[in-house]
Amino acid sequence: MENNRKSYLIPIIIIGALFFIFGFVTWLNATLIPYLRIACELTAFESFWVTFAFYISYFVMAIPSSKVLEKTGFKNGMSIGLIIMALGALVFIPAAFTRVYGLFLTGLFIQGTGLAILQTASNPYVTILGPIESAARRISIMGVANKFAGILSPMILGAIVLTGIDDLVIRIEHMDPVQKAAELDILAQKVIMPYLVMAAVLLLLAALVRFSALPDVDAEEDKTGNKPSDTRTSIFQFRYLWLGVMAIFVYVGVEVIAVDTLISYGNFLGFEFSEARFFASFTLIAMIVGYFFGIIAIPNFIRQSTALRYFALLGTLVTIVATFTEGYTSILMIALLGFANSIMWPAIWPLAIDGLGKFMKIGSALLIMGIAGGAIIPLIYGALADWDIVGARQAYWIMVPCYLYILYFATKGHKIGKLMNQIN
Repeated sequence: MENNRKSYLIPIIIIGALFFIFGFVTWLNATLIPYLRIACELTAFESFWVTFAFYISYFVMAIPSSKVLEKTGFKNGMSIGLIIMALGALVFIPAAFTRVYGLFLTGLFIQGTGLAILQTASNPYVTILGPIESAARRISIMGVANKFAGILSPMILGAIVLTGIDDLVIRIEHMDPVQKAAELDILAQKVIMPYLVMAAVLLLLAALVRFSALPDVDAEEDKTGNKPSDTRTSIFQFRYLWLGVMAIFVYVGVEVIAVDTLISYGNFLGFEFSEARFFASFTLIAMIVGYFFGIIAIPNFIRQSTALRYFALLGTLVTIVATFTEGYTSILMIALLGFANSIMWPAIWPLAIDGLGKFMKIGSALLIMGIAGGAIIPLIYGALADWDIVGARQAYWIMVPCYLYILYFATKGHKIGKLMNQIN
């Protein structure tokens, strides 16, 4: 047992570092949405194409990612994913010089493509490295690394691109088109240096992973006694997996809304960007608190399915309160969703993937496709927020049916089609 723990330690540390990178890149979107809305002169709906371009890449590239991993193995696949992310960061340079929104979206799609490969490899890796019963705990540890990076990234990028933006918004209202274009060009070019540094760091990490001691783990091998005891021959026969894909879809949708809308929502409520740029970090801090709850409580005091059920109920109630309150109270309610959301990925993933055996890689790819919820559901929120009879506050009602579906999956859905000895 002691040898097993030691053999898991180095891979877990390496994967934890990768989850830090996932979080840093992913949660930059919370700052990019209001920033690009001003720099590229967008509506709220148009600005949420940031999340669409980033997260739809998971849907498009998840299956190809699983094929890449079959050819390269998990370790080399992770290195390739980091290189692709670096290329996406470099696309921001011509995008900034030309202030073409489509180029920014292209860079985000390429970064999402690299992350699709990394996520397809790393999430089952964490699940496999130890007993399935404590998978939620290990994924929670990864989540702490992810969300700690997410707290830092909007603060860092916000300090670079949003500093002085309140005054700029007032000034450009009185400028002629030529002056306005010149000021917005300067604003757009503020992202060049941060994304150059990001590309360099990602390339360095790609080399470190490639030559690291990270072992290649075969998801099909029976390393943890986690093979199904039935003889199903098709991925379509695992109904609980497909219900889990939908659970991931709606979960990522509400998670992205709770983080990436909060800066813009704060500005909608009358807060200046100099203050609102910190709001997204509130949600991520709440998520870290929730992850620590998962690390301590699962499975020692509560089963992962039970925790998922309670947290889905919490998310439903907090969303409703947010739509009936104003000012800091409403902001803090949306931030509190970070706590409600924290346990969902760590709990949904092992419940959906348990017992897949030789279908582990394709099952993981399907769950990664569910991340496309972060593309679709925030876009619906943006459309509702632009609609005068709804507005940014009442648009949050889109999250209520999402939480109710997660409650269904936690209560019943994860058991459908699963053998009794696999139910957690």
